Amino acid sequence: MSNFSDQVAIVTGASRGIGKSITETLAKSGAHVYLLSRSQNAVSAVSEDLNSQGWSTKARACDVSDFDQVQSVFKSIAEEAGGIHILVNNAGVTRDTLLLRMTEADWDFVLDINLKGAFNGIKAVVRPMMKNRFGRIINISSVVGLTGNAGQINYAASKSGLLGLTKSTARELASRNITVNCIAPGYIETDMTGSLAPEAKENLIKQIPLGRIGTGSDIAELVRFLAGDQAGYITGQTFAVDGGMTMI
Repeated sequence: MSNFSDQVAIVTGASRGIGKSITETLAKSGAHVYLLSRSQNAVSAVSEDLNSQGWSTKARACDVSDFDQVQSVFKSIAEEAGGIHILVNNAGVTRDTLLLRMTEADWDFVLDINLKGAFNGIKAVVRPMMKNRFGRIINISSVVGLTGNAGQINYAASKSGLLGLTKSTARELASRNITVNCIAPGYIETDMTGSLAPEAKENLIKQIPLGRIGTGSDIAELVRFLAGDQAGYITGQTFAVDGGMTMI
């Protein structure tokens, strides 16, 4: 198991769900983790809870779709912490509706956060990582980015775009000892899946060969591996963590 005691990590969308699980896992592995979210109150609550357990975290409010804001926040983190070693682009939103009903605002909102937000974060960490000649960038996509889904053309497009962003960035940064990988979660236990009616949840589970909905820990443990020394020869890859839904 990797020890990240000398490393600084940034996790976007860290106030709940998968992002919160990733934050907890990295912090408990010794990393100094900066939690980012649009809501300062929400992300501060997670940070304070982890710090009360003896881990090292700090909370920052940041709208990842705002290029200038991201550059400013990340620059201040790099200066304060002495560098940035790990970036997890997890922030994501949905505005689901069928194509005929989808507005330009629905499209722009999802693409700006899910895809442009990852670009903004990568742009902000490239120089600190190149300076250190080390970096781990992990983008959180979705199986919807692999399969598509009716009623989610904006979300699917944004998550599919992360796959191309991952591969191209990995090629550009490999010579600087910076790896870039992507995780595509399937159905994961969240507030949304937790509120499903029993019949709907049962139908959902029938689509999953392993017979269960995943947990945030299932994703966080892969993040920990990809961020660690053991994954130093892995880059440009997409890993589906979906209980076998998309197996070929």
